Amino acid sequence: MTTLVVVRKNDEVVVAADSLTTFGDTKLAAPYDQSYEKILCHRGSYIALCGSAAHQLVFESLLAQNPLDLSSKAAIFESFRKLHPLLKDLHFLNPKEEEDDPYESSQMTALIANERGIFGVYSMREVFEYTRFWAAGSGRDYALGAMNAVYPHIDSAETIARLGIDAGAAFDKNTALPLTLYKTRLHTSE
Repeated sequence: MTTLVVVRKNDEVVVAADSLTTFGDTKLAAPYDQSYEKILCHRGSYIALCGSAAHQLVFESLLAQNPLDLSSKAAIFESFRKLHPLLKDLHFLNPKEEEDDPYESSQMTALIANERGIFGVYSMREVFEYTRFWAAGSGRDYALGAMNAVYPHIDSAETIARLGIDAGAAFDKNTALPLTLYKTRLHTSE
């Protein structure tokens, strides 16, 4: 799958992702992939996606025609709620996961970083706002452990994010370097 991380420290906000794509036991590493980037830039926000490799193209297509408001937890929820029928109608999303799920699934996980903070969106459009850091994908446990260990001791959100991705790449078979990373500054109220 992948390793994605978001980190917030001091006034710095960072999102980072590995570059490996997998298809079962087959790996498509960065040197063989013209577009290994897993982070999309949209109106001042960075969106890192994991799940099916198809999500990247689908999401790029949707963003080109449907500007999203990613400025708050509530705005992100509304944006993804509005995208869900488009995923089904225009891109033929199969919204079924488990028989007893309370809602249809969007089948993707996204981490978002922007001047307002760091957020996570999950398959049933659950949105979380994080205060320090978070990770997603198959390498998330390694990334979370590494970032938790260093967060109190390192002032740089970028360095913490790099260590999270490095841990995922070291221990998760579906994660590999190089990584891509974007950063911005938190918006301070005046």
